Amino acid sequence: MVLLEFSMSPLGKGESVGKYVSRSLDLIDKSGVDYRLNPMGTVLEGEWDDVFGVVRKCYERMKKDCNRISCTIKVDYRKGYKGRLSGKVASVEKHLKRRLKT
Repeated sequence: MVLLEFSMSPLGKGESVGKYVSRSLDLIDKSGVDYRLNPMGTVLEGEWDDVFGVVRKCYERMKKDCNRISCTIKVDYRKGYKGRLSGKVASVEKHLKRRLKT
């Protein structure tokens, strides 16, 4: 399974780009891929082709009316493990013996 964290936003569309980012989140939410939104991006969990397919759909949608797009992607593959979106956080909380803000 792959954890993929990405952030994609248009350049040249002003300071507030929530209109464009929300369109990506609509695609992500409807994709069926497990995800977690955070203030600086989105983490997807799934098979390689599935998570990169979601990123591609977000890019294809954004490029329809954005002439320049910035995207950062970070990938973590670990064979045989599922549920890492919550499992990685739970592991750290277990070591600390307390809940953290997520």
